[in-house]
Amino acid sequence: MSVYIIARFKIHDRSQYGKYSAGFMEVFKKFDGKMLSVDENPTVLMGDWNDTRSVIIEFPSKKSALSWMTSDDYQAIAKHRDAGSTACSILVEGLE
Repeated sequence: MSVYIIARFKIHDRSQYGKYSAGFMEVFKKFDGKMLSVDENPTVLMGDWNDTRSVIIEFPSKKSALSWMTSDDYQAIAKHRDAGSTACSILVEGLE
């Protein structure tokens, strides 16, 4: 069953976040993920939106998503994400 990671970022250091972005796709492509959306100007439908970027990613399974997130390669670039932004993310299951 497909799963989706939905993440919001508030970027406060573009230089650090840029280092994360520069290495992201090289690591990401190893784990069968699919980028569905990266948006820095979403249309707010309800509530307040104070984040800089939103991301939606699809993986074929929860196992593949978690393998990506916990991989040594991803953790090596994630330190730049953490230094350059604050984030909130969730993993949700798709419908069968």
